Amino acid sequence: MPQVRIIAKNFMDMVAALPELKLDKLYENTFICEAVLRSLPPLAKKYVLQLLFIDAPVTAKSMEEWVLADGLSKHRVAIDRLIQLRVFLETTESGALPREPMPSNITVRLPTLEELDVYALEQWELMDTNAQLWYIMREYISNSEDRGEDPADLISFLLELSFHATGQAYNLNTLIDVQMHTLKDLADLGLVKLQQGRKESWFIPTKLATNLSMSLTDSSARKEGFVVVETNFRLYAYSTSKLHSEILRLFARVEYQLPNLIVGAITKESLYNAFENGITAEQIISFLQQNAHPRVAERTPSVPENVTDQIRLWETDLNRVEITPAHFYDEFLSKDVFEGASDYARENGGLLWEDSKKMRLVVNAEMHAQMREYLRRQK
Repeated sequence: MPQVRIIAKNFMDMVAALPELKLDKLYENTFICEAVLRSLPPLAKKYVLQLLFIDAPVTAKSMEEWVLADGLSKHRVAIDRLIQLRVFLETTESGALPREPMPSNITVRLPTLEELDVYALEQWELMDTNAQLWYIMREYISNSEDRGEDPADLISFLLELSFHATGQAYNLNTLIDVQMHTLKDLADLGLVKLQQGRKESWFIPTKLATNLSMSLTDSSARKEGFVVVETNFRLYAYSTSKLHSEILRLFARVEYQLPNLIVGAITKESLYNAFENGITAEQIISFLQQNAHPRVAERTPSVPENVTDQIRLWETDLNRVEITPAHFYDEFLSKDVFEGASDYARENGGLLWEDSKKMRLVVNAEMHAQMREYLRRQK
């Protein structure tokens, strides 16, 4: 039987140290499930995927036969981790069971990604940001019960935050009181930026927040980049990860896969599929740049310019201008009347554009009669 001993060296160790009932409750959150899967050692991920659809218990002895003698130490590490996190459950038959598989329009000015990066880094000293972040988050979670907060709920919220999009505004009204309090603390740390609108408030995640699950893992476990993109749109990924393979299939045509190499190509058709599924050109380019193999990562650029330019051009093919019948409004009697009209159009889904400085706005034609009646009542 594996000897499971948990020493909190990273964020997932704290997750594993939670009481069984609280840990099981966390797995009801799909964000937690994905974060845990990402954190697993490569062999542990392989076991999860292999056993995902097996209903019967698998004996520990039979699983040991899946690896060669020189791989037994990695096997034991993988099994230990899966049991610590209750992804595998030990049974009286000494087997291990796999756990079952687990948008809004903003008209106020949002900070640019560059401004968010500056804001986030201003909150930290010059030492390694990830090291500081792990230390502070560890203490913050450890002391949560002293503040009357449930550490399991806090962990769930932090990991869910890591799956939000950098620079995207999210309505504070969707949060409960405890999460609101936590968010204010995270703003002081540069993980989010709070923004007040005329009627509602928003929080905007920075890169520190969206990289949270990666930042809070043991730095020795982080992997180097693995992707090489050539000027002829060929793609080579030096990885044994099933997850990497599936990610690449989202926007590239995978042609064949060797034990430690994925070979494919970025094509117009594969990119169109990605765009239609909501993936943007900038997200694809960012992924390729951030995961560039060490032999190309130091080049400028790490991804050939002709490739990044073409990815953006193919995206614009799907984003051609559409003509929408609309009405233009200006010469408002006062700033209050303009803001009221703007809010009225927005709340009814008819606002297409506004210029608050010059008090001008454009509303779709379907709402013209309603706007005329609204403005008439303001006189």
